[in-house]
Amino acid sequence: MALLGCGAIGTQIALAIDSGSIPAILTHVYDDSKDAANTLVSKLHTKPEIVENSHLLSSYSVDIVIEAASQDAVKDVGLSVLQNKRDLMIMSVGALLDESIYDILSDACNHFKKTIYLPSGAIAGLDGIKSVRHELESVLITTTKHPRSLKGAKFFETSQINLDAITSPIIIFEGTAKEAVQLFPANINVAALLSLSGIGSDKTNVKIVADPNTDKNTHQIEAAGKFGKMTFIIENIPDPGNPKTSRLAILSAIETLRKYCSDDIQIGT
Repeated sequence: MALLGCGAIGTQIALAIDSGSIPAILTHVYDDSKDAANTLVSKLHTKPEIVENSHLLSSYSVDIVIEAASQDAVKDVGLSVLQNKRDLMIMSVGALLDESIYDILSDACNHFKKTIYLPSGAIAGLDGIKSVRHELESVLITTTKHPRSLKGAKFFETSQINLDAITSPIIIFEGTAKEAVQLFPANINVAALLSLSGIGSDKTNVKIVADPNTDKNTHQIEAAGKFGKMTFIIENIPDPGNPKTSRLAILSAIETLRKYCSDDIQIGT
């Protein structure tokens, strides 16, 4: 396996591989920050090679490249990974709401007979959403986070909202999933996953709530259609290393890779 991105998520995935929780070997890593890559490697018993260029990751004899970096990294490296006939796991799913990127990578999967894996991340219920996608009429996800978990989002470059001044829960954004992932690229990958599983990014509605009184990242999903209605509420503990990321997102990635390496009975779709 090869890893693109040595931050909070990439580090936890690497540690899971190193501990044997994922039955694989991490052979190569890359991060734009050489310090981040060195720090990660220093924590591992089995030392992967740090490559000098992200495109080199898939040039080695690896089965899968794990992206845990950014939407830009997906756009930059995704196609070359598939062209080199490696599978790809994407954590920055928001990149795929760019229809041109989605189409290019989807065509490459078909042409090179490789697979892109998208972990369920910080939400649940995607099996159910996929099962009824052709009967869905409406989907809404309401995400509630502490203001500090939202800091640094592109949205605040033009917004007048002062996160430090919020004293009670407030809706700071209402729009589509497509809009949300552009304005909150590190915060709302869940909306991208939901829209890809269901009725698309233009029809999946998103609310983002900043709540200074919460210590969790909460996602409430409401889906309705001819099949009936589904409601899911997930209350996640933020990852200690990165409050923008829920611990469940990391565990989901680890489970996806464990499943990738397994020949056992597979539960769910």
